[in-house]
Amino acid sequence: MESVEISNQPSCADDTDPVSLSVSQARDAIRAALTMITDQESVPIRSALGRVLAADCISPIDVPSHTNSAMDGYAFAGVDFPSEGTREYRVAATVLAGQTSAHRCAPGECVRIMTGAPMPPGTDSVVMQEQVEVLADQRIRIDARHRLGQNVRQAGEDIASGASVFERGRSLTAADLGVLASLGFAELRVFRRPRVAFFSTGDELRSIGETLAEGEVYDSNRYTLFAMLRELGVDLFDLGVVRDDREALEQAFRQASAMADVVVTSGGVSVGEADYTKEILGSLGDISFWTIAMKPGRPLTFGRLGNAMFFGLPGNPVAVMLTFQQFVRPALRYLAGGRWPTPLIVEARARVALRKRPGRYEFVRGILAYDDAGRLTVGPSGAQGSGILTSMSRANCIILLDEDCAGVSEGDVVRVEPFATWW
Repeated sequence: MESVEISNQPSCADDTDPVSLSVSQARDAIRAALTMITDQESVPIRSALGRVLAADCISPIDVPSHTNSAMDGYAFAGVDFPSEGTREYRVAATVLAGQTSAHRCAPGECVRIMTGAPMPPGTDSVVMQEQVEVLADQRIRIDARHRLGQNVRQAGEDIASGASVFERGRSLTAADLGVLASLGFAELRVFRRPRVAFFSTGDELRSIGETLAEGEVYDSNRYTLFAMLRELGVDLFDLGVVRDDREALEQAFRQASAMADVVVTSGGVSVGEADYTKEILGSLGDISFWTIAMKPGRPLTFGRLGNAMFFGLPGNPVAVMLTFQQFVRPALRYLAGGRWPTPLIVEARARVALRKRPGRYEFVRGILAYDDAGRLTVGPSGAQGSGILTSMSRANCIILLDEDCAGVSEGDVVRVEPFATWW
């Protein structure tokens, strides 16, 4: 029987994908298309966690505002410390935190002082109370171990008045808010949050609480997208599930692009007969690229929809999460603050062999752990099918196998992106 060759279209099952962008090319294309949001607003400091500063924060005061004791103990003039042996001193006064003392110590005198209390005039060193022998009649004894300037926090040593504390573009952390509160900032000038509209597509999808008929599934993608967007602190609009109908999809696209800076969808970006996204985008916007040479997550669409940027994510649950983490999340961070973030990548030894052929980038869900020798090791978190969401739930990292990788042997060193360091 004569053999007949079949003409195939490129797919996610191929080892090489010449028609798709590489992962790095896709990142570059996304970054080049983005323009940072410049709208600003003032928010109370309690509402500023995760917000991006729109102006430099300049300190109006010194921190500490006064030279003070770093310990509970006794304040001395350092030149009066014994150079050898021991020496007795009279405790001439006591100063607590929030109080001041005008007493100037004469030679042979000291002042009892608490942590944070201003240093009395003429003193410049503190001996912690645990290193002092308390005697009778308001007297103490110390030895010769002490040095001038010890256990004292100088005015402005943390932050000097007029210094730039945080620069424009910084995403504020809990520690940052504490620093700004210590400077007396009640309100902060920040950039407006990105607005993101998202929805799922597919006639097979049902919302939680509905009864499933044969062939139908609950829509998990909207919940993972909701959670990942909520973690980023964006303003989000959940438009629900849109059926595979051209008119319904076009209406949803128009509504989403009118209210948001970014539109994110899941499903409907492959080559199925009912996948209308490409056709609609061609009429309402521009497509930058349609596929990426990666696994999972090959069918990822990026472009412009009216004035909004558009990310059409795959329908498979794991592919949705990975493409969001690798492309959408850094894009939203860039929109919010003008900086494309870079994740921390660590190296670990593979606990098992990993099969792969050169040609495309593969993201393997993994579990990162220490072995008995204290070395980082990593292995798959389970079956790697793009619909197996439990393997993503069990994972704490992604094993990064680039296009040139031809497989990994047990014990080989691989690059790993821990989830805890995602932007």
